[in-house]
Amino acid sequence: MTDIIQLLPDSVANQIAAGEVVQRPASAVKELMENAIDAGADKIKLIVKDAGKSLIQVIDNGCGMSVTDARLCFERHATSKIRKAEDLFAIRTMGFRGEAMASIAAIAQVELKTRRVEDELGTIIEIEGSKVIDQHPEALPAGTSISVKNLFFNIPARRNFLKSNPVEMRHIIDEFQRIALAHSDIFFSLHSDGNELFHLPAETLKQRIVHLFGNNYNQRLVPVEEDTTIINIHGFISKPEFAKKTRGEQFFFVNNRFVKDPYLNHAVMNAYDDILPSDTYPLYVLFIDIDPAKIDINVHPTKTEIKYEDDKAIYAILRSAVKRSLGRYNITPSLDFNQETSFANLITDKPLEEIQAPTISFNPNFNPFEEGKSPSSGTRSSAYAEGLERKAGIPQNWDTLYKITNQEETEQLSLLPEKESIAVVETPANERTNTKQFFQLHQRFIVSQIHSGFMLIDQQAAHERILFEQYKEQLENNQGSSQQSLFPQTIELSAADFALMEDILQEIQTLGFQLRPFGKTTYIIDGIPADLGTNVNETKILEQLLEDFKNNSDNLKLDKRENLARSLAKNASIKAGVALDNEEMAELIDKLFATESPSISLYGKPTIVTITLQELMERFGKNIR
Repeated sequence: MTDIIQLLPDSVANQIAAGEVVQRPASAVKELMENAIDAGADKIKLIVKDAGKSLIQVIDNGCGMSVTDARLCFERHATSKIRKAEDLFAIRTMGFRGEAMASIAAIAQVELKTRRVEDELGTIIEIEGSKVIDQHPEALPAGTSISVKNLFFNIPARRNFLKSNPVEMRHIIDEFQRIALAHSDIFFSLHSDGNELFHLPAETLKQRIVHLFGNNYNQRLVPVEEDTTIINIHGFISKPEFAKKTRGEQFFFVNNRFVKDPYLNHAVMNAYDDILPSDTYPLYVLFIDIDPAKIDINVHPTKTEIKYEDDKAIYAILRSAVKRSLGRYNITPSLDFNQETSFANLITDKPLEEIQAPTISFNPNFNPFEEGKSPSSGTRSSAYAEGLERKAGIPQNWDTLYKITNQEETEQLSLLPEKESIAVVETPANERTNTKQFFQLHQRFIVSQIHSGFMLIDQQAAHERILFEQYKEQLENNQGSSQQSLFPQTIELSAADFALMEDILQEIQTLGFQLRPFGKTTYIIDGIPADLGTNVNETKILEQLLEDFKNNSDNLKLDKRENLARSLAKNASIKAGVALDNEEMAELIDKLFATESPSISLYGKPTIVTITLQELMERFGKNIR
């Protein structure tokens, strides 16, 4: 029998390695930009076309490469970062594995232009599928320019797995933001299809955060600073009231390397305990400086996972640092007993000697049980008591709640024993009406009497179900209606949210929103869906719509149209605490039972709870005979 084990060709081995290192265009962006940082560049320009599928180009003014280095960098396990195994525990650079360039060259058409400052001529190398097509010297500016064209051109199956351009662009922006946050002292720019999305000069960390996420973040940030013998922590966290429903603005950097660590994230969330709204996530950009010998970053090819020598101590220090910052900047409730300003001075500017104590007068002859006198003489008249009841919210027709006017209820009550029967109060003919009466409980639930008992309807869940099916039908039939805004509003989005808006803009407009781009990351809102009413904040509705859309995408994996219909229904629905009149409640119930699934909310919970007369009688220890 012949031998069956053989060595794979380098081209095949490189393609296999590329599957781990380069999963999508954003992966190539990360590797190329990290190489530019390791080269000592202080100006880095990223250019992408077709969301990185056609072109990814990174231009830097770093140290450049010699002819030999330029050719050798495309070989597997060729790196300038380490020399021996012990160097893995003293790494300060972004890259060290020596696989990125070989992996990228195996699945794309790559052109490298590089020149060192001390060289007169630079080098141009063209590689296609790991094969060198051309190499020649040429006059070039100092630094390096790498162009990656037609990613996955020789692996059609992998290319077919890529998402739409807006989705892939969002991933590229995410990687760009992480690198730009980690190195605020470096100039970065991002160009997509000829448009400059980011222009970030070298600046402080806080300025970099504001430039990346928007000017409104300037007032949301709380600084964090903690120096210990184990780790040093610095960065910013957001105030609890600005927490969002979706993740995506949480950044950990260990020795300036972005990492994903649920354990450290739990430490931060624990520090926000009791002051953070439920199911929300605060922004944080936190940097941890630690001795490289105490961590292991050679865990995953993407280098986003780290093992720590003493993770419990790091957890405790991080939690304490965040909690201290929240307290130091008066984010959490506290009392300062060392404050010099007295409480009197906080209330009035008068000197203490001029302040007079208030006097209290009362009528010693007041008797609340006497009748027939006016309130001013010390007694409560019936009219006065009636006014108090009215102020306390007691309905004047409360007794009519017990009137039975429906023949069905009369027949039902006839089943009770004689001693337990309830008197039927006849309604005068001139007061009779065919309109069914509904009652609102705590401005949250609607009570509706039925033959077998009564129903409790969650008004918000019911309205969400109604609007969801309405919006879903509009998206399917392209029949959304819109109302023009009297004064158009502008909404400024982050670059990632702007890319998301471009992806769903057609569906958003179908729902009734009238939007037009205005600048790089800004839209003008000319109109909103007609059923949203007039007293709404257009900007807030759209921002929350995007947040819910991202949240549903992450957690529920919904279809785009269903996701949008669900998100808008949640934001446009009647909320708990809104008072409804009888006509509004009747209309809501009629529309609910006209839906496909009236008894189930959008989140799989019941919208209607039915309580039968039998259950009520059992609660009172009685049975219907």
